[in-house]
Amino acid sequence: MHFLKFVLPLFCLYSISCKDSTPNQEIRSQVDILASHMHTTIHPGDDFFEYANGGWLKKNPIPSSENGWGIFNLVADENYQRIKKISEDASAMHGKEGSAAQQIGDFFFSGMDSVGIETLDIAPLKATLSKIDSIRNTEQIIALVSWMQENGASPLFDMYIGQDLMNSDKNRLYLSQGGLGLPDRDYYFNTDTRTKNIREEYLKHIQNMLYLIESDSVRAKADAKAIMNLESSMASIHKKLEDLRDPYANYHKMSVASLERMTSKLKWSAIFAGYHVEVDSIIVGQPAFFTKINAMLSSHSLADWKSYLKWHLLSTFSPYLSSRFDKEHFHFYSEILRGAKEQRPRWKRVLDAQENALGDALGQLFVKEYFPDKTKKRYEDLVAKIVDSYREHIQKLDWMTDSTKQKAIVKLNSITRKIGYPNKWKDYSNMKISRNNYCQNIIAANSWTFQYEFGKLAKPVDRSEWGMTPDTYNAYYNPSNNEIVLPAAIFTAPGYSDDEVDDAVIYGYVGASTIGHELTHGFDDQGRQFDEKGNLKNWWSKADEINFNKRADLLVKQFNLYTVLDSLHPNGSATLGENIADLGGVVIALDAFKKTKQYKEGKLIAGLTPLQRYFMGYAYGWMQTRRPEMLATQLLTDVHAPIFLRVIAPMSNCDDWYQAFDVKANHKQYKDSLSRVRIW
Repeated sequence: MHFLKFVLPLFCLYSISCKDSTPNQEIRSQVDILASHMHTTIHPGDDFFEYANGGWLKKNPIPSSENGWGIFNLVADENYQRIKKISEDASAMHGKEGSAAQQIGDFFFSGMDSVGIETLDIAPLKATLSKIDSIRNTEQIIALVSWMQENGASPLFDMYIGQDLMNSDKNRLYLSQGGLGLPDRDYYFNTDTRTKNIREEYLKHIQNMLYLIESDSVRAKADAKAIMNLESSMASIHKKLEDLRDPYANYHKMSVASLERMTSKLKWSAIFAGYHVEVDSIIVGQPAFFTKINAMLSSHSLADWKSYLKWHLLSTFSPYLSSRFDKEHFHFYSEILRGAKEQRPRWKRVLDAQENALGDALGQLFVKEYFPDKTKKRYEDLVAKIVDSYREHIQKLDWMTDSTKQKAIVKLNSITRKIGYPNKWKDYSNMKISRNNYCQNIIAANSWTFQYEFGKLAKPVDRSEWGMTPDTYNAYYNPSNNEIVLPAAIFTAPGYSDDEVDDAVIYGYVGASTIGHELTHGFDDQGRQFDEKGNLKNWWSKADEINFNKRADLLVKQFNLYTVLDSLHPNGSATLGENIADLGGVVIALDAFKKTKQYKEGKLIAGLTPLQRYFMGYAYGWMQTRRPEMLATQLLTDVHAPIFLRVIAPMSNCDDWYQAFDVKANHKQYKDSLSRVRIW
């Protein structure tokens, strides 16, 4: 998946006047999309990320409300303003009950009603907290866990509906490790000063949150310690981030009866009966984790479990409660973990929640207004050209046998291309949204989504469905569908209309960092294990597997050697898939760009050659900086490497980049030709 682009006006005037390579397109005399971002005192061979983006980053420090700042945020801000207008207009309409206008308008109104939220305070959760207090046995613990799972919280474990990895035509219930309040198991055990401090702050945070409902500091302190102990026990059996990348090792299909024999205290039959679904088989990601949870239901006291459930209920819903809960949640999860200095404006936070709840309703209005047919056609054509380039790359590989090449091309040709927006939209008409209870609206939306997903168990897989909304600045590859999904917003160049951006930039910014990237996920260390129909199936010869892994291991070693913060390094194994996708995207889109009129003519724009603009366009897609706290969190929890490395690393492995910027052996990013990683 493309790293989430959350989200230009440029500050130095630079006038140009020339013809773009796109027919009948003329670039206006304006600030060039690339030139004023540059930090030209840096040689591109020493730090290409800083060379391409440093000028902009220096002029645009991270706002106090954010944990990072750059193009992701700028696109988001542009889209936020569009969605805000849609929401405000809907709120003023007072639409018919169950209509998109009513749901969007009332949801937005409830989230912006800070007076009403303060008045309600903890009231939206009081009934559930009372249920927790009344628990008398393990069966009642499981019943509460079941309710929380249905309504948006995830204590004990994670549960979701997805395509069977071995049979992509079937929807299955998946169970996986979960139940932690910290982002990853390593937070509970790492001994470096940074992580130890986070553990101490987390303990204080739990205590502070419980005090808000108990008003007893001694009890809150004791309960917080019990919760920390319980979660640490859970974390001890969690697999590490890199170990979750092996699809075979995290796939264990079993019947409900088999699962119940393995974890008798969890009462799965009762859970599923409560959801009113028939479950014929379950795919358990980490069986050892569930046997541990089963044992813990006896080894930890009833009082400890009740405290744990209260904590996870509060942690899940505190951003939608009164300010005393919301601020405490922000303090730990945004300030301590990610380095933000103040909260984002309420309207942005409400729009984020609204997107999660009613994304398709908003997306439908968004594309009607902001994604015309001509733009869709441009990117459909671009995708086709990059697929052609990928096919040529596969045919020319010197490390892959012909038989595997043929199968790879079959898979490539079978990739479904979803561009812009879906052909059909979700119907939210039976979701009950009111104007006077924000937290209850969140719960109602969570419950609707849960029922929608579980409803898939009785139906054939709908391969036309999208997993992202059109106004999302992101993209993904789904191995089970063998598809790339490119929402309309991913093509946004903030501050510019689409026809103002030349092909070189588009091929780097969209073609390499998004289209080529997502296509390559079909052939990364995970994606390559799925066939053209989306089934987990080995279609590689043993020799080709060995050759692929040798090249992939070089990329693992390259990333392991980078230093990000203090003595912290990226996890080359955990980030391997994204790093392969970045490198593949750059080299494949480049060869597609070399066939354009702009590349062949070789004309300068803003003093930059077409080849330079291509690489600069790619870097522009990663124009972002992050606070140290956020970087540290990312290194432990994210399968994406830090953003600056996603520019530096693929460049150092690309021969044409050396030519474009005259990079020599004395430059810091230089790698000799024989040590450059070449996969796709």
